[in-house]
Amino acid sequence: MANIEHLQSVNVPAELVYETLTTEKGLSEIWTNELKVNNHIGFINEFRFGENDLTKMRIDELVPDKKIVWQCVDSGDAEWIGTTISFDIEENNGKTSITFRQMNWKDVTTCYRICNYNWAIFLYSLKQYCEEEVGMPYQKRKF
Repeated sequence: MANIEHLQSVNVPAELVYETLTTEKGLSEIWTNELKVNNHIGFINEFRFGENDLTKMRIDELVPDKKIVWQCVDSGDAEWIGTTISFDIEENNGKTSITFRQMNWKDVTTCYRICNYNWAIFLYSLKQYCEEEVGMPYQKRKF
């Protein structure tokens, strides 16, 4: 099994990072404008990336301002199904560190490598949105 892991620092309190990662408003600004999101354990969030690419994430854990865990239950990228996505959030003096993981990949494939790159862009978008109120969702990306 392979894991993707990134660390991002954001110059805002953990509360804002957590809110961005758990609300429709926040996730639409940093990931995709086409989504259905709720912040309750067991809810299945839906994220769309174009007409034929729908990803469904079940919310498995929410610890306010500390941790978010999703389980991919369906996706246009079959390799995502069964992976676990987590955000560990830690604040220190108004600066917040986010440790991102997408765990339980079956193998290191082309899809894995593309996703690794795109998760880094996601975290950059999170940082930009939290610090400057301008994210970079899928619909605004030019690459």
